[in-house]
Order: sequence, then structure tokens, then C-alpha cells
Amino acid sequence: MEIEIMRPVVKFNWFKMFWDGFTNMNRLSKTLWIVAIVKLIIMYFILRPFFFPNVLDTTYDNDADKAKHVRTELLEKASGAE
Repeated sequence: MEIEIMRPVVKFNWFKMFWDGFTNMNRLSKTLWIVAIVKLIIMYFILRPFFFPNVLDTTYDNDADKAKHVRTELLEKASGAE
């Protein structure tokens, strides 16, 4: 006969863990993290629209036309015909 031990559920606070870790860093580490976060924001919000434009939304009006275009492109690339 097995006896189950009821353990209390401990809710782990992820935000507190990261906040404590960030506040206990030295100045250079904080600066490097801020530079990395700013760099990611710039890459995502500023460079992404220029290098990855949403061609399907600007060219096709409905989902059926978009799906047809994607299917034909995939089949052409797979068959080697360009």
C-alpha cells in the first residue's frame, strides 16, 4: 500500500527571478543587455518590413488565390522549372 504525500504547490514567479537577476548585474552587463534588446527591436520592427514584405497580401485579395499561388510556386521549385 502506497502512501501519497501531499506537497504544497509552490508558484514560481518568473518575472521576479529575471528582475532580481537584472537588478543584481553590474553596469557593463546591464548595458550589454540593453544594447542587445534595442538591436532586436530595431531588427524586428524596422528592418523586417523592408527585407520581408508581405507580397501575398498586396497582390492577392482572398485566401484561395494566395493558396493557389503558394501551391504553384512550391510545385515549380520542386520540379526544377523556373
